[in-house]
Amino acid sequence: MGMARLANWPGMGKALRLAVLLGAAAMLAVPLQATAGVGKPVLERGKGERCVEDTEYMRRHHMDLLKHQRDKTMRQGIRTTKHSLKGCVECHASSKTGSVASTKEDFCAACHVYSGVKLDCWDCHATKPKKTPAPSTTQQTSPLMESQVGGL
Repeated sequence: MGMARLANWPGMGKALRLAVLLGAAAMLAVPLQATAGVGKPVLERGKGERCVEDTEYMRRHHMDLLKHQRDKTMRQGIRTTKHSLKGCVECHASSKTGSVASTKEDFCAACHVYSGVKLDCWDCHATKPKKTPAPSTTQQTSPLMESQVGGL
């Protein structure tokens, strides 16, 4: 029986109709996460001293910052580091997996699994920071350069 039909049901007192409507509204107002019993994700702290923005701000707006950064880089050729995805990955990669999204406990994946939001960043970007090779102590010359230098 629909809610509108139930509220207009003949013979039902005003108080009872109001109670039914309030009960239905209360049931709809209960957050799904509370009824599902899913706890908030526990995130590993970043490696930096502090985030580039306040934590609460980043929780609410990180996707906007990343999209804005993407647009500046891809469409305008402006490459800055303050809100770069690379910087986020370097700071928030897990000490266990070395990644932000290889397991559902990693930094990015944990919140996105919790909130049911699909991550598509990793279709193109690496989930692990790029390892830079240790600087060489000896200067290496390419074979092409050696042949040119030797011929002079």
